[in-house]
Amino acid sequence: MSKSIQALSILPIIVLSQFCCTSLWFAGNAVMSDLIAAFGLPNNALSLLTSAVQFGFISGTLIFALLMIADRFSPSLVFFVCAFLGALCNYFTVFDGNNLFSLLLFRFLTGFFLAGIYPVGMKIASDYYQKGLGKSLGYLVGALVIGTAFPHLLKSIQSIESFSNLFSWRLVIQFTSFIALLGGVLMFVFVPNRSIIISDKSNQKLKITAFFQVFKSANFRSAAFGYFGHMWELYTFWAFVPIILATYSKLHPEISINISFLSFLIIGLGSLACIIGGYLSERFGAKKVAFASLLSSGFCCLVSPLVFYADSYFLLVAFLVFWGLVVIADSPLFSTLVAQNAIKELKGTALTIVNCIGFAITIISIQFINLLSNQFDEKYIFMFLALGPVLGLMALSANKAKSKSINKTNKN
Repeated sequence: MSKSIQALSILPIIVLSQFCCTSLWFAGNAVMSDLIAAFGLPNNALSLLTSAVQFGFISGTLIFALLMIADRFSPSLVFFVCAFLGALCNYFTVFDGNNLFSLLLFRFLTGFFLAGIYPVGMKIASDYYQKGLGKSLGYLVGALVIGTAFPHLLKSIQSIESFSNLFSWRLVIQFTSFIALLGGVLMFVFVPNRSIIISDKSNQKLKITAFFQVFKSANFRSAAFGYFGHMWELYTFWAFVPIILATYSKLHPEISINISFLSFLIIGLGSLACIIGGYLSERFGAKKVAFASLLSSGFCCLVSPLVFYADSYFLLVAFLVFWGLVVIADSPLFSTLVAQNAIKELKGTALTIVNCIGFAITIISIQFINLLSNQFDEKYIFMFLALGPVLGLMALSANKAKSKSINKTNKN
């Protein structure tokens, strides 16, 4: 089998594995109301459990980066081990004896092992698809989006009266654990390692300075800081989509809303934006497409209060679907820019570091918006998500201006 044919056949497996494993991410969010009722959790459980997953992911990516796991060991093996352990921790949340502390612990550990899934999956894809990386990562992040939204779809099925007795919230958790394990097996069995494993023993030593070394490049910093601005908005938007829909439903009780299904639709359709953005990046460049996407999502943040006053269900859905598209379309493009501008020997570590910092920002954002929701009218709090896109756009623009200045100097 030629390398090109092998790469073509492997992409669907990587995408499927990523979808299966990242379904663990929002499994708790999809059944949050059931968790609160079953275990007597406080009202702020949404922000606490979501942040626990993010904090676990941050801790995992920090350790994986410092130990250079993705660059020192077989990525497929790392992916499988983390998929197995993540699925196990997710499964433990169905036990009757759980309380807030144990659930926070299990969600933290699930997030920790996701650190060996999401960035490692991107590392594997970048090993196989150095050319057309934006398009390949578009499919990969698209799989993450569908995986993230999938538990909401399962929850919406459970809400159907004829399925309610057969399809409990525990089955949602159990099923996501099963497919996560399946995804790990698929990656390990069908995706051979293509990384250049470091053979020089002197290079296998831990390099604590690698955490800082990757940021020496101005192009890398631009991509990374743009990604950080994007992350301020992304996961908070995803986490609060059901809250946005519930708030609208309270303001317009005459309109019937299937919150779980719409949450799946709004988040899940973002996978198409990732794929389309990947193709557009091959024509217009990853940075330009990422800039346009970040600008559009920032605009959505600013005008979000207007939607709550509209009596149109169609307008609500259309706006949130559009926001769901543009809020994620730039994610694979930023990862592409990070991978392309990272030191080759530290590519896996660089992707992991950037993910670590990016997800640390999501915790701050989620808790910040949750705090605002207790102090201000919920219609206005999502405007503050625009802070991320604004700072991200500034980082991209500053690097662009600097590059033009350097080119002008060189010509003179």
